Amino acid sequence: MYGKMKDYLREELAKIEEAGLYKHERIIESEQGAEIVVKGRKCLNFCANNYLGLSSHPEVIHAAHSGIEDRGYGLSSVRFICGTQDIHKELERKVSEFLGMEDTILFSSCFDANGAVFEPLLGEQDAIITDALNHASIIDGIRLCKAQRWIYKHSDMRDMEEEDPATGKMAKGLERCLKEAQGCRFRMIATDGAFSMDGDVARLKEICDLAEKYDALVMVDDSHSSGFMGRTGRGTHEYRGVMGRVDIITTTFGKALGGASGGCISSSKEIIAWMRNKARPYLFSNTVAPSVVRGTIQVLNMLSSTTALRDKLEANTKYFRQKMTEAGFDIIPGEHPIVPIMFGKYPDSAKLAVSFANKMLDEGIYVIAFSFPVVPRGKDRIRVQISAGHEMHNIDKAIAAFVKVGRELGMISD
Repeated sequence: MYGKMKDYLREELAKIEEAGLYKHERIIESEQGAEIVVKGRKCLNFCANNYLGLSSHPEVIHAAHSGIEDRGYGLSSVRFICGTQDIHKELERKVSEFLGMEDTILFSSCFDANGAVFEPLLGEQDAIITDALNHASIIDGIRLCKAQRWIYKHSDMRDMEEEDPATGKMAKGLERCLKEAQGCRFRMIATDGAFSMDGDVARLKEICDLAEKYDALVMVDDSHSSGFMGRTGRGTHEYRGVMGRVDIITTTFGKALGGASGGCISSSKEIIAWMRNKARPYLFSNTVAPSVVRGTIQVLNMLSSTTALRDKLEANTKYFRQKMTEAGFDIIPGEHPIVPIMFGKYPDSAKLAVSFANKMLDEGIYVIAFSFPVVPRGKDRIRVQISAGHEMHNIDKAIAAFVKVGRELGMISD
Protein backbone atom coordinates (compact mmCIF):
# COMPACT_ATOMS: atom_id res chain seq x y z
CA MET A 1 0.00 0.00 0.00
CA TYR A 2 2.74 2.48 0.94
CA GLY A 3 4.58 1.85 -2.33
CA LYS A 4 2.29 4.09 -4.38
CA MET A 5 2.38 6.87 -1.82
CA LYS A 6 6.15 6.51 -1.48
CA ASP A 7 6.61 7.05 -5.21
CA TYR A 8 4.23 10.02 -5.14
CA LEU A 9 6.02 11.66 -2.20
CA ARG A 10 9.43 11.16 -3.78
CA GLU A 11 8.28 12.84 -7.01
CA GLU A 12 6.65 15.75 -5.21
CA LEU A 13 9.63 16.28 -2.91
CA ALA A 14 11.91 16.34 -5.96
CA LYS A 15 9.69 19.03 -7.52
CA ILE A 16 9.83 21.09 -4.31
CA GLU A 17 13.61 20.77 -4.26
CA GLU A 18 13.90 21.75 -7.93
CA ALA A 19 11.72 24.83 -7.35
CA GLY A 20 13.97 25.93 -4.51
CA LEU A 21 11.14 25.58 -2.00
CA TYR A 22 12.40 22.67 0.10
CA LYS A 23 12.69 23.55 3.78
CA HIS A 24 16.14 22.33 4.82
CA GLU A 25 16.90 22.36 8.54
CA ARG A 26 20.22 23.77 9.66
CA ILE A 27 21.59 22.14 12.78
CA ILE A 28 22.58 24.47 15.64
CA GLU A 29 25.29 23.07 17.88
CA SER A 30 25.00 25.56 20.72
CA GLU A 31 22.49 27.35 22.90
CA GLN A 32 20.17 29.87 21.28
CA GLY A 33 21.50 33.40 21.29
CA ALA A 34 22.75 36.30 19.22
CA GLU A 35 25.76 34.12 18.40
CA ILE A 36 25.31 30.42 17.62
CA VAL A 37 27.40 27.55 16.26
CA VAL A 38 26.44 25.99 12.90
CA LYS A 39 28.57 23.30 11.23
CA GLY A 40 31.31 23.90 13.76
CA ARG A 41 31.63 27.63 13.15
CA LYS A 42 30.29 30.62 15.01
CA CYS A 43 27.81 32.91 13.30
CA LEU A 44 25.41 35.68 14.20
CA ASN A 45 21.75 34.68 14.39
CA PHE A 46 19.37 37.11 12.71
CA CYS A 47 16.30 34.94 12.27
CA ALA A 48 15.22 33.84 15.75
CA ASN A 49 12.11 34.93 17.62
CA ASN A 50 14.44 35.67 20.54
CA TYR A 51 13.45 39.34 20.47
CA LEU A 52 14.66 40.24 23.97
CA GLY A 53 17.68 37.92 23.98
CA LEU A 54 16.33 35.93 26.93
CA SER A 55 16.41 32.38 25.52
CA SER A 56 19.68 31.63 27.29
CA HIS A 57 19.74 34.38 29.91
CA PRO A 58 21.44 33.18 33.12
CA GLU A 59 18.59 34.35 35.37
CA VAL A 60 16.01 32.56 33.23
CA ILE A 61 18.08 29.36 33.15
CA HIS A 62 18.53 29.50 36.92
CA ALA A 63 14.78 29.93 37.39
CA ALA A 64 14.10 26.99 35.07
CA HIS A 65 16.49 24.82 37.10
CA SER A 66 14.70 25.82 40.29
CA GLY A 67 11.40 24.74 38.72
CA ILE A 68 12.79 21.25 38.12
CA GLU A 69 14.40 21.05 41.54
CA ASP A 70 11.32 22.25 43.45
CA ARG A 71 8.44 20.94 41.35
CA GLY A 72 9.91 18.15 39.22
CA TYR A 73 10.44 17.43 35.53
CA GLY A 74 6.77 17.17 34.57
CA LEU A 75 3.27 16.54 35.91
CA SER A 76 2.27 13.52 33.78
CA SER A 77 -1.26 14.87 33.78
CA VAL A 78 -3.70 17.42 32.48
CA ARG A 79 -4.56 20.41 34.62
CA PHE A 80 -7.98 19.43 35.98
CA ILE A 81 -6.90 15.96 37.12
CA CYS A 82 -3.62 16.43 39.00
CA GLY A 83 -1.61 18.77 36.80
CA THR A 84 -2.07 22.11 38.52
CA GLN A 85 0.70 23.36 40.79
CA ASP A 86 0.90 26.58 42.73
CA ILE A 87 3.41 27.94 40.21
CA HIS A 88 0.91 27.52 37.36
CA LYS A 89 -1.55 29.77 39.18
CA GLU A 90 1.25 32.22 39.95
CA LEU A 91 2.18 32.45 36.28
CA GLU A 92 -1.45 32.95 35.28
CA ARG A 93 -1.74 35.84 37.74
CA LYS A 94 1.47 37.45 36.50
CA VAL A 95 0.48 37.16 32.84
CA SER A 96 -2.92 38.72 33.59
CA GLU A 97 -1.28 41.63 35.41
CA PHE A 98 1.30 42.13 32.67
CA LEU A 99 -1.26 42.13 29.85
CA GLY A 100 -3.86 44.09 31.81
CA MET A 101 -6.51 41.34 31.66
CA GLU A 102 -8.67 39.71 34.35
CA ASP A 103 -7.54 36.10 34.09
CA THR A 104 -5.35 33.74 32.08
CA ILE A 105 -5.29 30.05 31.16
CA LEU A 106 -2.10 28.22 30.14
CA PHE A 107 -1.55 25.94 27.15
CA SER A 108 1.39 23.89 25.90
CA SER A 109 1.75 26.35 22.99
CA CYS A 110 0.02 29.37 21.51
CA PHE A 111 -0.87 27.15 18.56
CA ASP A 112 -2.96 25.16 21.03
CA ALA A 113 -4.36 28.35 22.57
CA ASN A 114 -5.55 29.50 19.15
CA GLY A 115 -6.87 26.02 18.47
CA ALA A 116 -8.88 26.26 21.68
CA VAL A 117 -10.29 29.77 21.69
CA PHE A 118 -13.00 29.70 18.99
CA GLU A 119 -14.87 26.39 19.24
CA PRO A 120 -16.01 26.69 22.88
CA LEU A 121 -17.37 30.23 22.43
CA LEU A 122 -18.94 30.27 18.98
CA GLY A 123 -21.45 28.03 17.22
CA GLU A 124 -23.36 27.85 13.95
CA GLN A 125 -25.41 30.95 14.75
CA ASP A 126 -22.27 33.04 15.34
CA ALA A 127 -19.65 34.75 13.15
CA ILE A 128 -15.85 34.88 13.02
CA ILE A 129 -14.37 37.72 10.98
CA THR A 130 -10.69 37.12 10.34
CA ASP A 131 -7.83 39.01 8.70
CA ALA A 132 -6.66 37.40 5.44
CA LEU A 133 -3.05 37.19 6.68
CA ASN A 134 -3.68 35.72 10.11
CA HIS A 135 -1.34 33.04 11.44
CA ALA A 136 -1.91 29.40 10.51
CA SER A 137 -2.89 28.60 14.11
CA ILE A 138 -5.80 31.06 13.95
CA ILE A 139 -6.85 29.60 10.61
CA ASP A 140 -6.78 26.07 12.01
CA GLY A 141 -8.60 27.14 15.18
CA ILE A 142 -11.36 28.67 13.08
CA ARG A 143 -11.63 25.47 11.03
CA LEU A 144 -12.42 23.58 14.23
CA CYS A 145 -15.34 25.92 14.93
CA LYS A 146 -18.78 25.73 13.31
CA ALA A 147 -19.29 29.48 13.28
CA GLN A 148 -19.93 31.29 10.00
CA ARG A 149 -16.76 32.81 8.56
CA TRP A 150 -15.87 36.09 6.90
CA ILE A 151 -12.35 36.95 5.72
CA TYR A 152 -11.46 40.61 5.33
CA LYS A 153 -8.71 42.00 3.14
CA HIS A 154 -5.55 42.42 5.17
CA SER A 155 -5.83 45.46 7.47
CA ASP A 156 -8.62 46.93 5.32
CA MET A 157 -11.19 48.57 7.57
CA ARG A 158 -13.52 49.83 4.83
CA ASP A 159 -17.12 49.07 4.00
CA MET A 160 -16.18 47.80 0.54
CA GLU A 161 -16.09 44.81 -1.79
CA GLU A 162 -13.73 44.74 -4.77
CA GLU A 163 -11.61 42.42 -6.84
CA ASP A 164 -8.22 41.67 -5.38
CA PRO A 165 -5.71 42.08 -8.25
CA ALA A 166 -3.31 39.64 -6.58
CA THR A 167 -5.79 36.75 -6.52
CA GLY A 168 -8.58 37.76 -8.90
CA LYS A 169 -11.07 37.01 -6.13
CA MET A 170 -13.49 39.39 -4.51
CA ALA A 171 -12.22 40.91 -1.27
CA LYS A 172 -14.12 42.69 1.48
CA GLY A 173 -13.19 45.21 4.10
CA LEU A 174 -13.80 44.64 7.80
CA GLU A 175 -16.81 46.94 8.07
CA ARG A 176 -18.50 45.24 5.13
CA CYS A 177 -18.01 41.87 6.83
CA LEU A 178 -19.40 43.20 10.09
CA LYS A 179 -22.48 44.53 8.32
CA GLU A 180 -23.08 41.19 6.62
CA ALA A 181 -22.71 39.35 9.93
CA GLN A 182 -25.24 41.50 11.79
CA GLY A 183 -27.81 38.72 11.82
CA CYS A 184 -25.54 36.44 13.82
CA ARG A 185 -25.86 35.99 17.58
CA PHE A 186 -22.23 36.75 18.49
CA ARG A 187 -19.49 38.25 16.29
CA MET A 188 -15.75 37.96 16.88
CA ILE A 189 -13.00 39.79 15.00
CA ALA A 190 -9.75 37.79 15.00
CA THR A 191 -6.39 39.29 14.11
CA ASP A 192 -2.68 38.94 14.64
CA GLY A 193 -1.28 41.80 16.69
CA ALA A 194 1.87 41.90 14.57
CA PHE A 195 1.87 39.84 11.39
CA SER A 196 4.71 37.35 11.41
CA MET A 197 5.79 37.55 7.77
CA ASP A 198 5.50 41.29 7.09
CA GLY A 199 6.06 42.71 10.57
CA ASP A 200 3.18 45.17 10.22
CA VAL A 201 0.97 45.90 13.22
CA ALA A 202 -2.80 45.47 13.20
CA ARG A 203 -4.90 48.65 13.15
CA LEU A 204 -6.35 47.88 16.56
CA LYS A 205 -7.76 51.36 17.22
CA GLU A 206 -9.94 51.15 14.10
CA ILE A 207 -10.75 47.49 14.77
CA CYS A 208 -11.93 48.26 18.31
CA ASP A 209 -13.96 51.23 17.06
CA LEU A 210 -15.74 49.02 14.52
CA ALA A 211 -16.20 46.26 17.09
CA GLU A 212 -17.98 48.68 19.41
CA LYS A 213 -20.09 50.04 16.55
CA TYR A 214 -21.23 46.56 15.47
CA ASP A 215 -21.24 44.84 18.88
CA ALA A 216 -18.38 42.41 18.23
CA LEU A 217 -15.62 40.91 20.37
CA VAL A 218 -11.95 41.46 19.49
CA MET A 219 -9.40 38.64 19.67
CA VAL A 220 -5.68 39.39 19.17
CA ASP A 221 -2.80 36.90 18.84
CA ASP A 222 0.13 38.89 20.21
CA SER A 223 2.81 36.22 19.92
CA HIS A 224 5.17 38.49 17.98
CA SER A 225 4.62 41.48 20.31
CA SER A 226 4.27 40.46 23.96
CA GLY A 227 7.22 41.75 25.94
CA PHE A 228 8.42 44.53 23.65
CA MET A 229 5.71 46.36 21.67
CA GLY A 230 4.27 49.40 23.43
CA ARG A 231 5.88 51.83 25.85
CA THR A 232 6.27 49.19 28.58
CA GLY A 233 6.25 46.11 26.33
CA ARG A 234 2.71 44.93 27.09
CA GLY A 235 1.99 44.32 23.41
CA THR A 236 0.16 45.76 20.43
CA HIS A 237 -2.85 46.73 22.53
CA GLU A 238 -0.54 49.07 24.45
CA TYR A 239 1.26 50.14 21.27
CA ARG A 240 -2.07 51.10 19.62
CA GLY A 241 -3.56 52.64 22.77
CA VAL A 242 -6.42 50.17 23.18
CA MET A 243 -5.64 48.47 26.49
CA GLY A 244 -8.96 47.56 28.10
CA ARG A 245 -10.73 47.39 24.73
CA VAL A 246 -9.44 44.01 23.49
CA ASP A 247 -11.55 41.10 24.75
CA ILE A 248 -9.20 38.15 24.22
CA ILE A 249 -5.42 38.02 23.90
CA THR A 250 -3.51 34.89 23.02
CA THR A 251 0.26 34.83 23.17
CA THR A 252 3.29 32.57 23.46
CA PHE A 253 6.10 32.08 25.93
CA GLY A 254 8.20 30.67 23.09
CA LYS A 255 9.37 33.97 21.61
CA ALA A 256 10.23 37.15 23.55
CA LEU A 257 8.96 35.78 26.88
CA GLY A 258 11.77 33.27 27.35
CA GLY A 259 11.79 31.28 24.12
CA ALA A 260 11.02 27.78 25.40
CA SER A 261 7.39 26.75 24.92
CA GLY A 262 3.93 27.35 26.27
CA GLY A 263 1.20 29.85 25.57
CA CYS A 264 -2.00 31.25 26.97
CA ILE A 265 -5.39 32.85 26.53
CA SER A 266 -5.89 35.99 28.60
CA SER A 267 -9.38 37.49 28.90
CA SER A 268 -12.30 38.12 31.25
CA LYS A 269 -12.89 35.82 34.20
CA GLU A 270 -15.99 34.37 32.57
CA ILE A 271 -14.29 33.50 29.28
CA ILE A 272 -11.32 31.93 31.04
CA ALA A 273 -13.60 29.90 33.32
CA TRP A 274 -15.46 28.69 30.21
CA MET A 275 -12.14 27.68 28.62
CA ARG A 276 -11.14 25.68 31.70
CA ASN A 277 -14.31 23.64 31.26
CA LYS A 278 -14.62 23.50 27.46
CA ALA A 279 -11.27 24.03 25.70
CA ARG A 280 -10.16 20.65 24.33
CA PRO A 281 -6.41 21.38 24.02
CA TYR A 282 -6.50 22.34 27.72
CA LEU A 283 -8.60 19.41 28.88
CA PHE A 284 -6.66 16.77 26.94
CA SER A 285 -3.03 17.95 26.97
CA ASN A 286 -0.37 17.73 29.66
CA THR A 287 0.24 20.82 31.72
CA VAL A 288 3.15 23.18 31.02
CA ALA A 289 6.38 21.85 32.55
CA PRO A 290 7.58 23.40 35.84
CA SER A 291 10.87 24.52 34.31
CA VAL A 292 9.04 26.55 31.64
CA VAL A 293 6.64 28.00 34.20
CA ARG A 294 9.40 29.17 36.53
CA GLY A 295 11.48 30.52 33.65
CA THR A 296 8.52 32.51 32.31
CA ILE A 297 7.73 33.90 35.75
CA GLN A 298 11.31 35.16 35.95
CA VAL A 299 11.00 36.79 32.51
CA LEU A 300 7.85 38.63 33.56
CA ASN A 301 9.52 39.77 36.77
CA MET A 302 12.42 41.16 34.74
CA LEU A 303 10.19 42.93 32.21
CA SER A 304 7.98 44.40 34.93
CA SER A 305 10.95 45.98 36.69
CA THR A 306 12.63 47.70 33.71
CA THR A 307 12.08 48.47 30.03
CA ALA A 308 15.81 48.36 29.24
CA LEU A 309 15.59 45.34 26.94
CA ARG A 310 12.60 46.56 24.92
CA ASP A 311 14.27 49.99 24.65
CA LYS A 312 17.46 48.42 23.32
CA LEU A 313 15.46 46.31 20.87
CA GLU A 314 13.66 49.41 19.61
CA ALA A 315 16.96 51.24 19.05
CA ASN A 316 18.52 48.23 17.30
CA THR A 317 15.48 47.89 15.04
CA LYS A 318 15.43 51.53 14.00
CA TYR A 319 19.15 51.47 13.21
CA PHE A 320 18.98 48.29 11.11
CA ARG A 321 15.91 49.42 9.17
CA GLN A 322 17.46 52.81 8.41
CA LYS A 323 20.82 51.43 7.23
CA MET A 324 19.30 48.66 5.10
CA THR A 325 16.95 51.13 3.42
CA GLU A 326 19.84 53.49 2.71
CA ALA A 327 21.79 50.57 1.22
CA GLY A 328 19.05 50.10 -1.37
CA PHE A 329 17.29 46.95 -0.20
CA ASP A 330 13.55 46.49 -0.71
CA ILE A 331 12.17 46.17 2.82
CA ILE A 332 8.63 46.46 4.12
CA PRO A 333 8.44 49.71 6.15
CA GLY A 334 7.53 49.59 9.81
CA GLU A 335 8.78 49.70 13.39
CA HIS A 336 8.68 46.00 14.27
CA PRO A 337 11.91 43.97 14.70
CA ILE A 338 10.65 41.66 11.93
CA VAL A 339 12.34 43.18 8.87
CA PRO A 340 11.47 41.42 5.59
CA ILE A 341 14.05 41.78 2.79
CA MET A 342 11.95 41.28 -0.36
CA PHE A 343 13.05 39.40 -3.49
CA GLY A 344 9.82 39.27 -5.50
CA LYS A 345 10.88 41.78 -8.17
CA TYR A 346 13.85 39.65 -9.23
CA PRO A 347 13.77 36.65 -11.66
CA ASP A 348 13.65 33.23 -9.95
CA SER A 349 13.09 35.03 -6.68
CA ALA A 350 12.65 31.87 -4.57
CA LYS A 351 15.99 30.43 -5.69
CA LEU A 352 17.63 33.84 -5.38
CA ALA A 353 16.49 34.16 -1.77
CA VAL A 354 17.84 30.69 -0.93
CA SER A 355 21.16 31.48 -2.64
CA PHE A 356 21.37 34.78 -0.77
CA ALA A 357 20.75 33.08 2.59
CA ASN A 358 23.41 30.46 1.86
CA LYS A 359 25.95 33.14 0.96
CA MET A 360 25.08 35.03 4.13
CA LEU A 361 25.93 31.92 6.16
CA ASP A 362 29.32 31.88 4.44
CA GLU A 363 29.72 35.43 5.75
CA GLY A 364 28.87 34.29 9.29
CA ILE A 365 25.26 35.56 9.30
CA TYR A 366 22.45 33.06 9.90
CA VAL A 367 19.27 34.02 8.02
CA ILE A 368 16.61 31.91 6.29
CA ALA A 369 14.77 32.34 2.98
CA PHE A 370 10.96 32.21 3.06
CA SER A 371 8.97 31.16 0.02
CA PHE A 372 5.66 29.55 -0.93
CA PRO A 373 3.68 28.12 0.86
CA VAL A 374 4.95 30.02 3.93
CA VAL A 375 4.42 33.28 2.03
CA PRO A 376 2.40 33.95 -1.17
CA ARG A 377 3.99 33.22 -4.53
CA GLY A 378 6.12 36.13 -5.68
CA LYS A 379 6.58 37.39 -2.13
CA ASP A 380 9.84 35.54 -1.44
CA ARG A 381 11.95 37.11 1.25
CA ILE A 382 14.58 36.81 3.91
CA ARG A 383 12.90 37.64 7.20
CA VAL A 384 15.47 39.34 9.42
CA GLN A 385 14.64 39.45 13.12
CA ILE A 386 16.42 41.89 15.36
CA SER A 387 17.11 41.11 19.03
CA ALA A 388 18.07 43.01 22.15
CA GLY A 389 20.81 40.38 22.34
CA HIS A 390 22.50 41.97 19.32
CA GLU A 391 25.17 44.55 20.00
CA MET A 392 25.70 47.38 17.54
CA HIS A 393 28.82 45.77 16.09
CA ASN A 394 26.76 42.62 15.40
CA ILE A 395 24.23 44.66 13.47
CA ASP A 396 26.95 46.48 11.53
CA LYS A 397 28.50 43.14 10.58
CA ALA A 398 25.13 41.86 9.33
CA ILE A 399 24.52 45.02 7.28
CA ALA A 400 27.99 44.78 5.72
CA ALA A 401 27.33 41.14 4.78
CA PHE A 402 23.95 42.02 3.25
CA VAL A 403 25.56 44.74 1.16
CA LYS A 404 28.40 42.47 0.02
CA VAL A 405 26.12 39.61 -1.01
CA GLY A 406 23.56 42.02 -2.49
CA ARG A 407 26.22 43.44 -4.79
CA GLU A 408 27.51 39.99 -5.73
CA LEU A 409 24.00 38.90 -6.75
CA GLY A 410 23.20 42.15 -8.55
CA MET A 411 20.45 43.25 -6.19
CA ILE A 412 22.02 46.55 -5.23
CA SER A 413 24.65 48.75 -6.82
CA ASP A 414 27.61 50.63 -5.36
